[in-house]
Order: sequence, then structure tokens, then C-alpha cells
Amino acid sequence: MKIQSQKDFFAGLMFTVVGGSFAAGASQYTLGSGAKMGPGYFPIILGLMLAVLGCAIAVKSMITPTPDGDKIGKFAWKPLFFIIAANLVFGASIGGLPVIGLKPLGLIVGIYLLTYIASHAGEEHNFKEVAVLATILALLSYVAFIVLLKLQFPVWPAYFTA
Repeated sequence: MKIQSQKDFFAGLMFTVVGGSFAAGASQYTLGSGAKMGPGYFPIILGLMLAVLGCAIAVKSMITPTPDGDKIGKFAWKPLFFIIAANLVFGASIGGLPVIGLKPLGLIVGIYLLTYIASHAGEEHNFKEVAVLATILALLSYVAFIVLLKLQFPVWPAYFTA
């Protein structure tokens, strides 16, 4: 069979590999049953569903004809860099980096940094829009994680506390 759509084929292949990997990794946990789910139940089911979806997309890419073969374009390095960097900075903001002596900066500062850095992944960057988005995200995250779920992690920089 000939691949009709390269984009769909490789997307399906990626979904299959990622889903299968998650399901395999979660197989180390207790599965449980549908009535009493163990810690491995949800990741295994979700991983298997993603793998099946990936297989279906890959098979469809070989059946459904496309006019130009739906070739894969050049790799988008800039968005990849900024999205990964934003997540790493957010993680360092929440947990700090004891290796270099950086104390946790907290949830609020982490969300502002995450939003600002991730906004550089796109073609346009409007500081006012980013500031409004970061404020809304910080407020909603505070309400969801700290007020409602009562999670215990730093909200404000450790430099402000005794």
C-alpha cells in the first residue's frame, strides 16, 4: 500500500507509539476493575485508546487519496523551543532549583512567566493581551488549585516568606 497522506500517517504513528508507551508504562501499576479502579486503570485505557486512534489514522492515511500526497513541511523549531522552555521555567518556578540556589517563585509568578515565554511561540506578540491572559490564568489557577482543591505548593515567591 502507498501512503496517501504523509501528515496523517506520521501523526497516526506518533499517536500509536505514545499511547502504547503510556499503556506499557502504566502496566506496572495495579489495574483494578471498572467498579474499583486502581492507579493503572485510567492511564492504560487512555493509552490504549490513543494507540487505537493512531492506528486508525495511519490506516486512513493509506486509503484516502490526497491530491498532493499531503507532504510534511519543515519542522517548526521556534514554537517547539518556546513551549518546552515555558514548561521548564514553570516547573522551576513551582519547585525552585536547589542546585543553583533558586528558591521556588510560586504559582502566580510561574504562570506569568509561562504565559509570557509561551507567547513568543506564535508569529504575533502583544504584551497587553499576554498580561491579561496571564492574570486570568493566575486567578483561575489560584481558585482551582489552592482554594478549591487545597493543594499544598508555593503560591508566592519563597523570598517573601520567612
